Amino acid sequence: MKKHITLNVNGKDHELLVEDNRLLVDVIREDLHLTGTKKGCGIGDCGVCTVLMDGVPTFSCLVLAIQASGSEIVTIEGISDGNDLHPLQQAFIDHGAVQCGFCTSGMILSSLALLNKNPSPTEKDIRKALSGNLCRCTGYQKIVDAVLAAAEIMRAEG
Repeated sequence: MKKHITLNVNGKDHELLVEDNRLLVDVIREDLHLTGTKKGCGIGDCGVCTVLMDGVPTFSCLVLAIQASGSEIVTIEGISDGNDLHPLQQAFIDHGAVQCGFCTSGMILSSLALLNKNPSPTEKDIRKALSGNLCRCTGYQKIVDAVLAAAEIMRAEG
Protein backbone atom coordinates (compact mmCIF):
# COMPACT_ATOMS: atom_id res chain seq x y z
CA MET A 1 0.00 0.00 0.00
CA LYS A 2 1.34 3.43 -0.92
CA LYS A 3 1.02 6.58 1.17
CA HIS A 4 1.46 10.25 0.42
CA ILE A 5 4.23 11.80 2.45
CA THR A 6 6.09 15.09 2.56
CA LEU A 7 9.82 14.95 3.09
CA ASN A 8 11.75 18.12 3.75
CA VAL A 9 15.20 17.37 2.40
CA ASN A 10 17.89 20.04 2.39
CA GLY A 11 15.29 22.72 3.01
CA LYS A 12 12.98 21.71 0.17
CA ASP A 13 9.64 19.92 0.52
CA HIS A 14 9.06 16.86 -1.64
CA GLU A 15 5.60 15.33 -2.06
CA LEU A 16 5.98 11.60 -2.62
CA LEU A 17 3.88 8.48 -2.93
CA VAL A 18 5.78 5.64 -1.24
CA GLU A 19 5.17 2.08 -0.14
CA ASP A 20 4.83 1.51 3.62
CA ASN A 21 8.05 -0.49 3.75
CA ARG A 22 10.24 1.85 1.65
CA LEU A 23 13.44 2.88 3.37
CA LEU A 24 14.49 6.50 3.66
CA VAL A 25 17.88 5.74 2.09
CA ASP A 26 16.16 4.35 -1.01
CA VAL A 27 13.84 7.33 -1.36
CA ILE A 28 16.75 9.76 -0.97
CA ARG A 29 18.91 7.96 -3.53
CA GLU A 30 16.36 6.68 -6.05
CA ASP A 31 13.51 9.18 -5.94
CA LEU A 32 15.34 12.39 -5.01
CA HIS A 33 18.58 11.41 -6.83
CA LEU A 34 20.78 12.53 -3.92
CA THR A 35 23.46 9.90 -4.22
CA GLY A 36 25.85 11.34 -1.64
CA THR A 37 23.96 9.25 0.89
CA LYS A 38 25.45 5.82 0.40
CA LYS A 39 23.85 2.42 0.88
CA GLY A 40 26.10 0.01 2.73
CA CYS A 41 25.36 -2.69 5.26
CA GLY A 42 21.60 -2.16 5.55
CA ILE A 43 21.62 -2.92 9.29
CA GLY A 44 22.96 0.28 10.86
CA ASP A 45 26.52 -0.92 11.42
CA CYS A 46 28.58 1.10 8.95
CA GLY A 47 27.17 4.64 8.99
CA VAL A 48 27.53 5.34 5.26
CA CYS A 49 23.80 6.10 5.02
CA THR A 50 23.93 8.74 7.78
CA VAL A 51 21.74 11.79 7.32
CA LEU A 52 20.72 14.43 9.83
CA MET A 53 17.08 14.03 10.81
CA ASP A 54 15.98 17.02 12.85
CA GLY A 55 19.67 17.64 13.53
CA VAL A 56 20.41 14.13 14.82
CA PRO A 57 22.69 11.72 12.93
CA THR A 58 20.39 8.95 11.71
CA PHE A 59 21.05 5.76 9.78
CA SER A 60 18.65 6.18 6.86
CA CYS A 61 18.80 2.42 6.20
CA LEU A 62 16.90 1.88 9.47
CA VAL A 63 14.18 4.48 8.94
CA LEU A 64 11.09 4.03 6.84
CA ALA A 65 10.37 7.00 4.59
CA ILE A 66 6.90 7.35 6.16
CA GLN A 67 8.56 7.66 9.58
CA ALA A 68 10.61 10.60 8.31
CA SER A 69 7.58 12.49 7.01
CA GLY A 70 7.44 15.86 8.74
CA SER A 71 11.09 15.80 9.78
CA GLU A 72 13.86 17.98 8.42
CA ILE A 73 16.39 15.81 6.61
CA VAL A 74 19.86 17.06 5.67
CA THR A 75 22.10 15.11 3.31
CA ILE A 76 25.69 15.84 2.35
CA GLU A 77 24.38 17.76 -0.68
CA GLY A 78 22.57 20.15 1.66
CA ILE A 79 25.51 21.52 3.64
CA SER A 80 27.48 23.35 0.97
CA ASP A 81 26.50 26.78 -0.30
CA GLY A 82 26.44 26.37 -4.05
CA ASN A 83 30.06 25.90 -5.11
CA ASP A 84 31.35 26.93 -1.68
CA LEU A 85 32.11 23.87 0.41
CA HIS A 86 31.17 23.69 4.07
CA PRO A 87 34.24 24.10 6.32
CA LEU A 88 34.00 20.41 7.25
CA GLN A 89 34.04 19.36 3.61
CA GLN A 90 37.05 21.57 2.92
CA ALA A 91 38.86 20.34 6.05
CA PHE A 92 38.39 16.73 4.98
CA ILE A 93 40.06 17.58 1.67
CA ASP A 94 42.83 19.67 3.24
CA HIS A 95 43.71 17.03 5.85
CA GLY A 96 43.62 14.00 3.56
CA ALA A 97 40.61 12.57 5.42
CA VAL A 98 39.05 11.41 2.17
CA GLN A 99 40.40 8.19 0.76
CA CYS A 100 37.89 6.06 -1.16
CA GLY A 101 35.09 8.47 -0.18
CA PHE A 102 32.48 5.85 0.67
CA CYS A 103 32.23 6.78 4.36
CA THR A 104 32.88 10.49 3.89
CA SER A 105 29.32 11.84 3.76
CA GLY A 106 28.35 9.95 6.92
CA MET A 107 31.52 11.06 8.69
CA ILE A 108 30.95 14.69 7.76
CA LEU A 109 27.29 14.71 8.79
CA SER A 110 28.02 13.02 12.12
CA SER A 111 30.80 15.55 12.68
CA LEU A 112 28.51 18.44 11.81
CA ALA A 113 25.94 17.27 14.36
CA LEU A 114 28.70 17.19 16.97
CA LEU A 115 30.00 20.66 16.11
CA ASN A 116 26.48 22.08 16.17
CA LYS A 117 26.18 20.88 19.78
CA ASN A 118 29.79 21.29 20.86
CA PRO A 119 31.83 23.84 18.90
CA SER A 120 35.01 22.98 20.85
CA PRO A 121 35.17 19.19 20.94
CA THR A 122 38.10 17.18 22.20
CA GLU A 123 39.60 14.34 20.21
CA LYS A 124 37.73 11.97 22.54
CA ASP A 125 34.42 13.78 21.80
CA ILE A 126 35.02 13.45 18.06
CA ARG A 127 35.89 9.77 18.25
CA LYS A 128 32.75 9.11 20.30
CA ALA A 129 30.56 11.05 17.83
CA LEU A 130 32.04 9.07 14.94
CA SER A 131 31.80 5.68 16.65
CA GLY A 132 28.86 4.65 14.44
CA ASN A 133 30.76 5.39 11.23
CA LEU A 134 33.24 2.89 9.87
CA CYS A 135 36.21 3.73 7.66
CA ARG A 136 38.53 1.10 6.25
CA CYS A 137 40.96 3.48 4.57
CA THR A 138 42.10 6.34 6.78
CA GLY A 139 42.73 4.95 10.25
CA TYR A 140 40.54 7.82 11.56
CA GLN A 141 43.34 10.17 12.70
CA LYS A 142 43.11 12.33 9.58
CA ILE A 143 39.34 12.49 10.04
CA VAL A 144 39.74 13.60 13.66
CA ASP A 145 42.33 16.20 12.57
CA ALA A 146 39.93 17.49 9.91
CA VAL A 147 37.08 17.86 12.41
CA LEU A 148 39.34 19.71 14.86
CA ALA A 149 40.46 22.07 12.08
CA ALA A 150 36.90 22.66 10.90
CA ALA A 151 35.79 23.37 14.46
CA GLU A 152 38.44 26.07 14.72
CA ILE A 153 37.37 27.63 11.43
CA MET A 154 33.67 27.48 12.34
CA ARG A 155 34.33 29.13 15.72
CA ALA A 156 36.29 31.91 14.01
CA GLU A 157 33.49 32.48 11.51
CA GLY A 158 31.09 32.69 14.45
